Amino acid sequence: MSLNPPLSFKEEKDSKSELQNISLTKEDPLQNLCLASQEVLQKAQQSGRAKCLKCGGSRMFYCYTCYIPVETVPVEQIPVVKVCQKRNAWLPLKIDIIKHPHETDGKSTAAHAKLLAPEDVNLYTYPCIPEYEEKKHEIVLVFPGPNSVSVEDISLHLHKHSPSNVLYSSENDRPEKLPSKRQKMEVEENGDTVDSSKRDSNLLKKVVFIDSTWNQTHKIIADERLQGLLQVELKTRKTCFWRHQKGKPDTFLSTIEAIYYFFVDYHTAILKEKYKGQYDNLMFFYSFMYQLIKNAKSSTGKQQENSAINL
Repeated sequence: MSLNPPLSFKEEKDSKSELQNISLTKEDPLQNLCLASQEVLQKAQQSGRAKCLKCGGSRMFYCYTCYIPVETVPVEQIPVVKVCQKRNAWLPLKIDIIKHPHETDGKSTAAHAKLLAPEDVNLYTYPCIPEYEEKKHEIVLVFPGPNSVSVEDISLHLHKHSPSNVLYSSENDRPEKLPSKRQKMEVEENGDTVDSSKRDSNLLKKVVFIDSTWNQTHKIIADERLQGLLQVELKTRKTCFWRHQKGKPDTFLSTIEAIYYFFVDYHTAILKEKYKGQYDNLMFFYSFMYQLIKNAKSSTGKQQENSAINL
């Protein structure tokens, strides 16, 4: 008996495979991102693991401890997210990422942010946390909770707690002239009008993220140094992370997803500007890995998920 299947069976199988690939493409939530060429990552994937030029470790694509590309990935071919041109930075806000000490570096997506926006991202390993006490009115913490607010409501809540709106305990503390009720439209020095809600966006200077499995976040979020920070939740965004934790809602995002979606929402809701893909390259590594793992799952099964990308 011939070992080769009949031609009609092969055609049917190929047709099913093609339909499956089309279906997967349609379901791909990252397919419309405006990304830099990922050819450099494709070549690195074919070459296999390479050496970190700083620590000498064997890595795939980048070193997750030194936050630099490996020797087979030229740094000039890695995009840098440049949005804000009016200051010596690339993102409109600074980012602090607080990592759980037991978070596996090779599985964390926090390194993506540092690689793609190095001047604006600082990473700290808990219990090392910056002091936020004196600038709480300028900082938000992206984390779901009973008191969290949406991105759209950030300006309202920060304005309430800004120093200019603090009640004074005595007449000696009171300034000579209290600010009058803020009008919706204010006049600038050049005579042009500006929406006051857009001006309030200047109150926000930094956004904090926690990099941890969801089951390990409790100790960090309860730390007294984070108390009093306005918590923001991205309630309408859904994760496509390949290590989604069982029993958690799909609105619980990976670190790089949370960073990306926060800035997209901030751009439209707070800056009041049309979004044209300015932050999409924050997903440069993530989208490539997502596609690799999705292809591995569809071709060889779920058991290949963790071996598809061996960082």
